[in-house]
Amino acid sequence: MTDLTTLKYSEEHEWVAVDGDTATVGITDFAADALGDIVFVELPAVGTELTRGAVFGEAESTKSVSELYAPVAGTVTEVNQAVVDDPALVNSSPFEDAWLIKVAVADGALDGLLDRDAYVAITEG
Repeated sequence: MTDLTTLKYSEEHEWVAVDGDTATVGITDFAADALGDIVFVELPAVGTELTRGAVFGEAESTKSVSELYAPVAGTVTEVNQAVVDDPALVNSSPFEDAWLIKVAVADGALDGLLDRDAYVAITEG
């Protein structure tokens, strides 16, 4: 199980785990629960340049379609094909198996992101 206190969060319900200059991005369990059963995920190609706050993909559920927003700027280095092939992973394993993309980031990439306590505070409000 991922230690959720080590992650950073965006107000758009993405989580970020950083290892060196690589940020792994996914959507939170709160977002997955709100969306319902995820049936389709569209992700960017490797090499795509992301701008923080810009749309980088979408998740479609039985309820709606939601855009995915980049919590960090950088270059996509890896895409989780398992989630594209089996979108239900977002519901069953949002913090482990259902990471979406890996991004090469620069220093300061996490500035402005929320810690776990701050994220929980906005989702309970």
